[in-house]
Amino acid sequence: MNSTSEETSARPCWFVGASYSSTGDQTERFLTEGIWENRFDNDHPAVAMTKTIQPGDPIAIKSAYVRKHDLPFDSRNQFVSVMAIKAIGTVLENIGDGHTVKVKWNKEVTPREWYFFTNRGTVWKVSPGSDWYSDALIGFAFENKPQDIDRFLKVPYWRERYRGDTLNDQRFAWTRFYEAFADKLLTYRNKRLELINGIQEIAAREYAMLVLRDQFRDGTIGPLKDICPFTTIGLFNKGITNSNRRSIASELAELLGVSESVPDSFDGIPVLNNQNSWFFSYEKNRRPEDIEILWNVYSRAIAFADSDDSDARSDFVSAYDDASEVSHVGWKLTFGLYWIRPWDFPVLDTNTRRYLDKKLNIEIGLNGPKRGYCSANDYLTVHDTLEKRFLEDTYPVRSFPELAREAWLYKPGDPDPPPDSGLDPPPPPVPYSLDDIVKDGCFIARGKLESILNRLRTKKNLILQGPPGTGKTWLARKLAYALISERDESKVRSVQFHPNLSYEDFVRGWRPAGDGKLTLVDGPFIAIRDEAEKDPTTRYVLVIEEINRGNPAQIFGEMLTLLETDKRTPDEALELVYSKTPDERFFVPNNLFVIGTMNIADRSLALVDLALRRRFAFIDLEPTLGKTWRDWVHSKNGIDNETLTEIEHRIDDLNRTISNDSSLGSQFRLGHSYVTPPFEQPIKDGRKWYREVVETEIGPLLDEYWFEDFAKSRNAKQKLLDGFSGEWPSS
Repeated sequence: MNSTSEETSARPCWFVGASYSSTGDQTERFLTEGIWENRFDNDHPAVAMTKTIQPGDPIAIKSAYVRKHDLPFDSRNQFVSVMAIKAIGTVLENIGDGHTVKVKWNKEVTPREWYFFTNRGTVWKVSPGSDWYSDALIGFAFENKPQDIDRFLKVPYWRERYRGDTLNDQRFAWTRFYEAFADKLLTYRNKRLELINGIQEIAAREYAMLVLRDQFRDGTIGPLKDICPFTTIGLFNKGITNSNRRSIASELAELLGVSESVPDSFDGIPVLNNQNSWFFSYEKNRRPEDIEILWNVYSRAIAFADSDDSDARSDFVSAYDDASEVSHVGWKLTFGLYWIRPWDFPVLDTNTRRYLDKKLNIEIGLNGPKRGYCSANDYLTVHDTLEKRFLEDTYPVRSFPELAREAWLYKPGDPDPPPDSGLDPPPPPVPYSLDDIVKDGCFIARGKLESILNRLRTKKNLILQGPPGTGKTWLARKLAYALISERDESKVRSVQFHPNLSYEDFVRGWRPAGDGKLTLVDGPFIAIRDEAEKDPTTRYVLVIEEINRGNPAQIFGEMLTLLETDKRTPDEALELVYSKTPDERFFVPNNLFVIGTMNIADRSLALVDLALRRRFAFIDLEPTLGKTWRDWVHSKNGIDNETLTEIEHRIDDLNRTISNDSSLGSQFRLGHSYVTPPFEQPIKDGRKWYREVVETEIGPLLDEYWFEDFAKSRNAKQKLLDGFSGEWPSS
């Protein structure tokens, strides 16, 4: 162009689009007619901006898009914003209608591509002298200067995304997997039956997933028949352990054909509330179009993120506001947008909204279709504000992933804002897994624990049986936590069977009311069963201690039939002995699990009913001493290894004696719990502690075992103590 560099630097420069409202590229027509124009409605922001263009201002036609490949630098398979400069010129006249300006175009310009610092709007005003990257763009477009790509890649905003050369820059390596996952998932928009069937198959073998069950308009409950993309991604973005998140993400990635590696860490990635992890309601409550609306905003969001086209923005705005009206969406919609394009969309979870308010002083408009939530324009106002501020040298955060992570770590001095209406996740529950069982002091090999948990998951009813002191009750609760992937007492209930317990106590029976009349009262089994039915995506566990001390067949009643794995559907529902209404039918939901414990050394108990045996998987627990036990007690209680080795030898000898005794047998052996002190209780004198255990716990038990042969009991106790300091008290 004929303008000098001095003239260019003195005026604002305009970068304008030539495609709008699906009219196609108008560049050639503009060059031929010597104009540039837009066809927006008069209330469109671009119209007001067009009116401010002055004669003599430099103007360039741009075409913005994103690309992963064929770039002059390594983008690490990430999308890069690209802007082609297709024509440049000088404004001759502004008609004044907000739509048309006359331009002297330089028709000899060869289109060139500019990277990173781009803009989505049809009309973009870039002022010289405002910052170095604006000056660099103006020099590139109007003075034919090269772009210094290395300088841009040193800016934190782009460095973390495209370079990641340092450990600090690799904090957000997870974004590559999430974006690749989102792209593959989009291809299933019209293959949803294949998608949901694949998900249900994964749920059948993944500990931390449940078979997704819907509630239908006809009152039945069954497998989910349709799913939205955000709920799909949410399957590995809720309050479960990192190992479970990785496992589920790996299974889903294989289903979709995602080649990117599953991330090792999920730090700073917002998670859903486990009890509110769907983005839509049950079928009986949702509109027929709700799931399709969510697929639409998902598709429009990806198109908007991957294109700087103004139509893509307006399409996204419309889709966002439509999705905001879907029940159960709320702020979670921003979670989903962040997951699928974390470099392009901010998440507005509770942490981030607090950080924006208290740290960055950014206000979020709440003009959405539903009261208390933002509209698409409110959301994009926050988005646009942040994108501009990210480039400032002193700004606290430089990207949306860094914003989410810093908000996650932020500890303000002021109290937290009140919680939202159940749609934002509360503080994540304490995760729990098989590894935690081992860390808590389980001496069973991890492989066997995994096998036990798998049997519980598939059979749904399991009994831990073994000699006294083998940790049956302790392990039952730990297995329950591992099954639900968190330590949540509200989802794990315990009861204890005894000889006087009845069906009326456990299931339902008549009880006196305050007015002296009898009323039907639900027992603990129906109570937890009802909770499980109301929350079908969450596992619930009932732990029954000493299940064989009562009469299981009598206590369970018709529940024995309903507990069977293949009977856990509404179609198999039965009428209870005590029904509250004539048409009441009862079934056990698929997400209720039962763990029982059984002391096989109790002589007062009869053999277990065969009907109970058929419905439960039985796991034998053995006395488990050895190196793992010694290492644990030494590290947690301070007892020296020499003493522990001697204790182990003596208990092993006693157990061999018990096993070989014709009046007893292996089921009467002593478990390791007898010689395992409470967690982290310091034991200053291990030998003294051991003598006290023998005298007050093991000795009396042996007297019970050999109640007709006191000399044998006395001899066994003496062998346990021989060589330890002190004398056995005289009888």
